[in-house]
Amino acid sequence: MTRPAEHPDAEQGRLSALRRLLPFARPYRGLIALTFTGALLATLAQLAVPLITRRIVDGPIAGGDRGALVPLLGLALLFGTAEAALMFLRRWAMGNSSLAIERDLRDTLYQRLQRLPVGFHEGWSSGQLLSRATSDVSTIRRFIGFGAVFLVVNLITCVVVGTLLVVTYWPLGVAVLVTSVPLIAFGLGFEKRYNAQSRAVQDEQGELATDVEEAVQGIRVVRALGRSGLVFARYDDKALRLRELQLTKVRTLAVIWCMFEFHPQITLAVVLVGGALAVNAGALTIGGLVGFVALFTVLLWPILSLGFLLAQAQETASACDRVGELLDAPLTVADSPGVQPAEVARPARLRFEDVGFRFPGAGDPVLAGIDLDVAPGETVALVGATGSGKTTLTALVPRLLDVTRGRVTLDGHDVRDLPLAQVRSVVATAFEEATLFSMSVRENVTLGRPGATEADVTEALRVAQADFVHDLPWGLDTRIGEQGLSLSGGQRQRLALARAVLGRPSVLVLDDPLSALDVHTEALVERALREVLASTTALVVAHRASTVLLADRVALLQEGRITAIGRHSDLLAEVPAYRALLSSSAELAGAGEAGAR
Repeated sequence: MTRPAEHPDAEQGRLSALRRLLPFARPYRGLIALTFTGALLATLAQLAVPLITRRIVDGPIAGGDRGALVPLLGLALLFGTAEAALMFLRRWAMGNSSLAIERDLRDTLYQRLQRLPVGFHEGWSSGQLLSRATSDVSTIRRFIGFGAVFLVVNLITCVVVGTLLVVTYWPLGVAVLVTSVPLIAFGLGFEKRYNAQSRAVQDEQGELATDVEEAVQGIRVVRALGRSGLVFARYDDKALRLRELQLTKVRTLAVIWCMFEFHPQITLAVVLVGGALAVNAGALTIGGLVGFVALFTVLLWPILSLGFLLAQAQETASACDRVGELLDAPLTVADSPGVQPAEVARPARLRFEDVGFRFPGAGDPVLAGIDLDVAPGETVALVGATGSGKTTLTALVPRLLDVTRGRVTLDGHDVRDLPLAQVRSVVATAFEEATLFSMSVRENVTLGRPGATEADVTEALRVAQADFVHDLPWGLDTRIGEQGLSLSGGQRQRLALARAVLGRPSVLVLDDPLSALDVHTEALVERALREVLASTTALVVAHRASTVLLADRVALLQEGRITAIGRHSDLLAEVPAYRALLSSSAELAGAGEAGAR
């Protein structure tokens, strides 16, 4: 999925996302209130200077009373000091509250990504998720810590200053207010346009992040095929598109800034001309004019910042919308209300009862009418052509996917009626494509069982024939790098297998975990693996005859249905489709002939 479609009612979606983010601010409402109070009082303290200036001009300066200057200047100094102290208070409270909200939001978003089902992640590009968890969350933090504060404070300042201007000299005050009406209408007119442009830029940044991540992870393939130029061309096309989108946004922002910069200059000219005429007519004192102009200069920052703050508000609304898409994504695989742990033996009985599965929005079901009973301690191999549903069937056991019909049970308990944490603690899985993380060998192996003893780890490594780790520079404490690319494919598979067998789980699900091993290593792994399989219930996806021979029984899957089940030798002798499947590989054919004899 490149990017999600825009909701038909985008404005309603943004409001929903903003409401979803409000709970993150509640624990810090005291600090937020302190931030607003400090910012507002610091801004209002600035208003004292124009009023004091008016008193100085009309009093001590006009009357030549130098002694009266001292208390007025002291008062101005006092308000200046108070403004500085309030600014420090505002920055301290703002930093603490906004960074804490950002941390909580980022943690919640990451936890949500961990809980969302596998199907969700298969439909989203990693770059889109990354951009939401990093740049969008930072955008929200900047607005909470600065934009939201001054958007409210500046609006209050405009009201207070506007009132003081009218009180000082109402004709000029009304003129200033009237000239502000076109500016407000202009700002509202550009709001929706800028929001749409901000969303387009943020989405394209996610696409670009995806390209960078894929190019880095697939650098070996890109280099081996000599396609660096092609990969760069694709990246450059998206980078150019991002540049055009950003320039479009910059042009819109430039127009907004131009109008908000132009307005106060024209208004100031009107104030100076009108004020001079009023002083000449005796309707306004010189001190009154100086105070009026000084008050208006206090109004300049709120007016000039309005364009920037409105733009930041629109970017934040778009970021909230994008983050809200993840926070509101349905948890289709989750614990049922009031679910409680139940007793699951080791090994456990695994049963598929009339199981069916269909991907959302898909046509034909992937699985239909699957009935399979795996006795405690039994190993069943799943064999079938590509696309027959083997991997999907195994994904139902640890609830990476949930059945859409029927049920999967462990010792008679529907896996949907057990806590997810319990299901995934008693069911261990090793996939064909081994996924390792940028951490030490020990941390990778004990990922599913952090409390494993040294003896447990050593035994798991022995079973998986992964003793090569002791030859690494720092042994088990060697960091293996992102995706474990410093290791060979076979080494990665052996570590993933060691992780799965660690602790001897109640049910072991192996999705062809030996495909990258050479014949010699595979034989050693299988010999040790027999010990593990003897004491656990196992479901094994098999593509090699040697793996099939590990199983007590074999189930043949064809087009999402089990069409035959029995011992390998019996199926080979009695089921033509099974023989045909085996004969498609020279290796399997040779083993099949040996089994037939």
